[in-house]
Amino acid sequence: MKNKTTLLLVITASFLSGFAFKSVIGKKENAETPLKRVTGIGGIFFKCKDPKKVREWYQTHLGLNTNSYGSVFEWYQGADSTKKGFTQWSPFKETTKYFEPSTKDFMINYRVSDLVALVDQLKKEGVTIQDTIETYDYGKFVHILDVEGNKIELWEPNDIEYEKMGKQMNSPTTK
Repeated sequence: MKNKTTLLLVITASFLSGFAFKSVIGKKENAETPLKRVTGIGGIFFKCKDPKKVREWYQTHLGLNTNSYGSVFEWYQGADSTKKGFTQWSPFKETTKYFEPSTKDFMINYRVSDLVALVDQLKKEGVTIQDTIETYDYGKFVHILDVEGNKIELWEPNDIEYEKMGKQMNSPTTK
């Protein structure tokens, strides 16, 4: 009888230990994950005198597949190498107002994974949000200013739709 009681206590203790361990692990899995911020470069935009001539030069001398907007670089995502990602390269006319209020000749577009949550957090941190989030089939966008007044574009991409749009435009990517 003593052996049965000991065996029953060991089994019960093992069960309870396993349950306690699982509940500690489960709590860690359910803990709030930190907010992802920038996940990559979504685009490089710069001013120039003659965007068409610049696009042609880059196509001829550096092999970029260009279209009327610039060039799209295609790559595979590090977090999931089965998924494509894209980075836009675009020369703008030097008189563009798109970079305002920044007076710089460039603007960088950063890829993000959750634009709404990030904008909420940036507001709490006192970052200047230039406009409201705009949503298109190929992603969500918003503009912010950095500490020196450089305009930054944040993009939560929908890469599947972005690729479809490029194919519909008959615009090959640069690989």
